Amino acid sequence: MSSPLTSSSRRFQLILLKPSHYDDDGYVIRWWRAMIPSNSLAALFGIAADCAEREVLGPGVGIDIKVIDETNTRVHIPELLALLKQHDNFGMVALVGVQSNQYPRALDIARPFRAAGIPVSMGGFHVSGCLSMLDGKAVELDACREMGISMFAGEAEGRLDKVLQDAAYGKLAPVYNFMNDLPGIGGTPVPFLPKKNVEHTLGLSSSFDAGRGCPYQCSFCTIINVQGRKSRFRSADDVEKLVRMNWAQGIHKFFITDDNFARNKDWEAIFDRLIELKEKDGIPLGLMIQVDTLCHKIPNFIEKAKRAGVTRVFIGLENVNPDNLTAAKKNQNKITEYRKMLLAWKAQGIMTLAGYILGFPSDTPETIRRDIKIIQHELPLDVIEFFVLTPLPGSEDHQTLWRKGVPMDADLNTYDVEHVCTAHEKMSRQEWESIYHEAWSLYYSPEHVKTLLRRAVASGLPLASLVKVLVSFATTVPLENVHPLQSGLLRLKHPSERRPGMPKPHPLVFWPQFVWETVTKHVSLAGVILRMSATAFLIKRSPASKYYMDQALTPVDDSEEEKLDLFTKTAGGTAAVTHVRKIHQLTHAGQ
Repeated sequence: MSSPLTSSSRRFQLILLKPSHYDDDGYVIRWWRAMIPSNSLAALFGIAADCAEREVLGPGVGIDIKVIDETNTRVHIPELLALLKQHDNFGMVALVGVQSNQYPRALDIARPFRAAGIPVSMGGFHVSGCLSMLDGKAVELDACREMGISMFAGEAEGRLDKVLQDAAYGKLAPVYNFMNDLPGIGGTPVPFLPKKNVEHTLGLSSSFDAGRGCPYQCSFCTIINVQGRKSRFRSADDVEKLVRMNWAQGIHKFFITDDNFARNKDWEAIFDRLIELKEKDGIPLGLMIQVDTLCHKIPNFIEKAKRAGVTRVFIGLENVNPDNLTAAKKNQNKITEYRKMLLAWKAQGIMTLAGYILGFPSDTPETIRRDIKIIQHELPLDVIEFFVLTPLPGSEDHQTLWRKGVPMDADLNTYDVEHVCTAHEKMSRQEWESIYHEAWSLYYSPEHVKTLLRRAVASGLPLASLVKVLVSFATTVPLENVHPLQSGLLRLKHPSERRPGMPKPHPLVFWPQFVWETVTKHVSLAGVILRMSATAFLIKRSPASKYYMDQALTPVDDSEEEKLDLFTKTAGGTAAVTHVRKIHQLTHAGQ
């Protein structure tokens, strides 16, 4: 009998599947077009395609790769089982990039495949984070062991060959743990997805990571414990290669997923190469990057970002209260630099998006409302994404609570940074959840949206692009009850996708109700679009808009800054100003 690794008559079926998770009603969150492309899928597809090209299963043994992102594509389990059966179950299901909130759904997807004897492997932040920070059994990892799911911890570059070979031989190991041996990523297969998969994202955008790892120690973060604190990078040649591969299929928009691109030691070489591709080769690049709050201090960083095609930048602002930042070990954030940094991005006409966490130790509903007003009045931010401080498995926060035996929500589906998962010293669960929902309506009030549009015209920000983003962030939570980063265009549901253990609705009840919900939501959405578009049109037509000025847009004057509420309303803010003043005196003594 021939070995599966030498038989040319069989083709290994590799199903790369990124699971979604369940909403509060138990339905899978899925869209006709999802907002965020999955870099985990792109990275795994690139590695798997390389494995197929190198014939790692033996000469003449092919590997067929099927990619499914459940946030935008329905998982038809019977069809996938039939596909595998056609090939004598010679294949594997790889559950890719599984986060803690996706873990329950991933187990539900895996169950029928394991029942059919199909090899299943699961990787991602949940498995990797738990094996890195806990005892290897905590947070439901035994569910994988009991079901016979192989757990993959770490990164797949240089390791997928072995997993595929073991699956083909029927010898898939229970655990592949590479957390203590994170690979270099320079010169490895680059992230890539075929256009037929990318087409399911809004704006036809893909993603890639130019680097991994972060040197900081934020206690709420899982990245530092999964991707490590040692930074590893792709080269400018790698980035050019993946851009050209995508441009060949008509894709030119990318989300660079590095947690902090400003700390990439090769940022300038990469930007210079992207500038060349944009300005000399005519590739109309549109990029979104993530940076820290001190990136403006790097000479030429923001200017080159603009030339390279950056149109949006996500900033880990997290909070305006230094006491909260210190409690989270995010001491690298200096609120005294916030306005300088944001105005530097504004000067280039680049849209700023900021993450803002609710539920730090000093937070109360009253202080959160106060801080949102300060942000609206004094910081030239365009978009804020609110998050609930969540003890994510794999983070130091979760590890600390777990070791102390502090109660946390047992349902991992809620660990999506929008649900409360543990107690707060100053807020009840209801107060915390209520202020989270209220925060969206406070920041995206009609009056403040007008202010944001006026600032956009005055600073040269593309108004149409801002309106699209503002519509999404102003409506997703109240209309869909999910975070905007989990949103998309046209919510899709199917009664068969309801969470096990919850009652399956009758089709004659489900479908009329779904249609009615869809119509009413889109009528409301259309009203917001019309009102916001009309407001934007009138503001743009007004000659005075070009000269609009408010406190947030006012150039930084060090002698006046310390009078702002940003620095006077919290003890930490006052201390931050005092510290900066003292440093200035020490460094300028005798001058």
